[in-house]
Amino acid sequence: MQPKISIIVPIYNREKELARCLQSLLKQTFKEIEIILINDGSTDDSVELIHHYAEKDERIVVINQNNKGVSIARNQGLLMAKGKYVGFVDSDDWVELTMYERLFQIAEEREADVVMCSYVREFLGGSKEKQLSEQKIIHLQGKQVQTNLLRRLIGPIRHELGQPEMLDAWGTVWSKLYRRDVLRISQATFVNLDEIGTNEDTLFNMQVLTCAQSFVFYNQPFYHYWRGNDKSVTAIHKSNLLVKWRCLFQHIERIVNDRCRQEVVYQYALQNRISMSVLGLGLNEIYAKNRTHDKKIKKIKRILHDEQIQRALKTLDFRHFTCIWKLFFFCAKYKFSTFFYIMLHGVEMMRKRKGGRDELGANTSSTSRYDYESRWT
Repeated sequence: MQPKISIIVPIYNREKELARCLQSLLKQTFKEIEIILINDGSTDDSVELIHHYAEKDERIVVINQNNKGVSIARNQGLLMAKGKYVGFVDSDDWVELTMYERLFQIAEEREADVVMCSYVREFLGGSKEKQLSEQKIIHLQGKQVQTNLLRRLIGPIRHELGQPEMLDAWGTVWSKLYRRDVLRISQATFVNLDEIGTNEDTLFNMQVLTCAQSFVFYNQPFYHYWRGNDKSVTAIHKSNLLVKWRCLFQHIERIVNDRCRQEVVYQYALQNRISMSVLGLGLNEIYAKNRTHDKKIKKIKRILHDEQIQRALKTLDFRHFTCIWKLFFFCAKYKFSTFFYIMLHGVEMMRKRKGGRDELGANTSSTSRYDYESRWT
């Protein structure tokens, strides 16, 4: 059977959650699928589970590789994919049984290159739907895909600046179904996190959307994003994140220059992304263990004195921020390191009170959740 949808699942040490994920895929009402499982060097019982399910269902394709990270694993899956469409699922998440039937139907009916659904964040103590839009369905066609969605992924402008926490909310890959021809034409691949630190999903989507001619958002929460006991989990500090994010910005700038005809609005959006990166970079520093307050402030001072960040902050329009965010970015712009450090702790307290990093730390994150990666999305 030639599959119509290829579902790519990278796996690294997920023995506790993997069965739930695979059962939700194998029970899909849409049967013409292949499930590509990439074992990324797991050292737990994930390997046994993978082969147990593969023996039971011929739709499962297994790839074993040494531990190379989620980006390389997904790229291997893309090379193996045979379906007309491609989807991604993280191995600790699960999906509604009708998800791929409905997304496939929408893609065919509307001739969409990318279809996206909403999702639910799942905690040990309950669940919370991510509110992306009040509209039931959004259909972007032609140039609208670039001027609306691609530009939004590159960076916020105008009223979007008032919601720093929503910077990368539309950038996930696991809530989408992609036409494989568009992935091929755009030559989209996942960049290694060792190079860019985070945001591999958003960068992948930027590549895809430069070539997409039709995008549909269907406001139905088909995807379940497992956060576990995330309200009490301590965030992981990432070393050299400033250096890696400079590389991330270079990748985005290359997309702007090569594929967006260097239009001013895209350049401006990128500068806003760079400005707002002080939130993620700052939070990353306060998460550093075994470091005194003075040393953390010194690290933050280095961030606020970065030439690229300061150039971007000079162009940042403060009018759309709430009072708290105005003060926050004012401290960043004028390099008030100690006050900025205090405000970061306030942001972190708000994040915990609101129930997880989605609320205030979305723009700091990788959307992948291997044990060695941050879970800030």
